[in-house]
Amino acid sequence: MRAATALLVFALLGLQPVWYLWLAAPQVLPPMFATVLMMLPILPAALLLLLRRPSAGLWAGIAALFYFSHGVMEAWANPAVRGLALLEAALAVALVFTVSWPGLVARRRGAKLAAGHGPDGQR
Repeated sequence: MRAATALLVFALLGLQPVWYLWLAAPQVLPPMFATVLMMLPILPAALLLLLRRPSAGLWAGIAALFYFSHGVMEAWANPAVRGLALLEAALAVALVFTVSWPGLVARRRGAKLAAGHGPDGQR
C-alpha cells in the first residue's frame, strides 16, 4: 500500500500545476500563486514520503480531506472544471483508502483474535 499511497500523493501534487497553470488558470488570482497555494497541503506528505517517514500516511490523509472538500466544492460550483474537480476528489478518496487500509486490516485481525479465531480465520 505504500507504493499506492506515494503514487496518489504525487498524483494530487502533480494535478495542481496541470489544473491551475495549464487547463483552467484562475481569473482572479495569479496562476502561479494559486498553484503554490493548492500544492501546500500535500507537500508535507510528499516530503515525508521521500524521507521514508512512517508519519507520511497520516499527513497524506489529512491533506486528502482538504482536496476532497475542494474537489466536491469545485465540481458543484464550477461546471467548467467539473472533470478536474471530480478527479481531485477521487484521488483524495483513494488516498484516504490506501492510508487507512493497514489499520483496517489490523483492526479486523485483532477482532478475529479476540473472538477466538486464529490468524487464518479458523477456530
